[in-house]
Amino acid sequence: MRQFSPTQIVLGGCLLAFGASFLNTGFILTAGTSVSHLTGDIARIGSGLSTIARGDGVHIVNVAIATLGFIFGATVSGFLLHHPTIEITKPYGRVLSVLGGFLVIAHFVLPAYPLMAIAITSGVCGAQNALASRYRGVVLRTTHLTGIFTDFGIHLGMKLRGHRIAAWALLIPICITFSFLVGAVTSSALIFYDARNWILFAGVGYFAGGILWSLYKSFILIRRE
Repeated sequence: MRQFSPTQIVLGGCLLAFGASFLNTGFILTAGTSVSHLTGDIARIGSGLSTIARGDGVHIVNVAIATLGFIFGATVSGFLLHHPTIEITKPYGRVLSVLGGFLVIAHFVLPAYPLMAIAITSGVCGAQNALASRYRGVVLRTTHLTGIFTDFGIHLGMKLRGHRIAAWALLIPICITFSFLVGAVTSSALIFYDARNWILFAGVGYFAGGILWSLYKSFILIRRE
């Protein structure tokens, strides 16, 4: 069975990081709630509890829904794919297309039911982050940067100590970080020009990306094995 190449891993990770950053930035700007990382969210729940009497109850609910949605999405991803290590046989393309479909639903429910849109989108981010978390000993995260920076520091320190560390292991954190920045800038710009349809663009992108990957994987399996 043909394995993923480091180039494919870097490119796929960058595209997923772009998507997660796009979604997270969009919800931070439009609803004040993060949907792709939980550390800050949990801290904000704790700080909000002390000021709930001053009208922060809605914010606490938003953050709690985003947290539960993320966990639920990761749970579903683990249930469907069974294994955190990247394997070319796994239906990543179909999963991404389904996630794109859910983002389209989030687009339509956002105006009337923002909590539902937050839950759906955070679930998408959780499912995406759990699609595959390990590749040749490297922990992959595509929805937040804290672990990415930690891994980069560990591998850089080992490299400086004289250990043999593959160049792609150092390249992944750099590329994913850049993709996060580009995703945030793109989301901000799109919301500025079209604040109503930004989630729809993300949904279509995920859906199309999943189909393209499925076709590409089929081409690899049929023609190169």
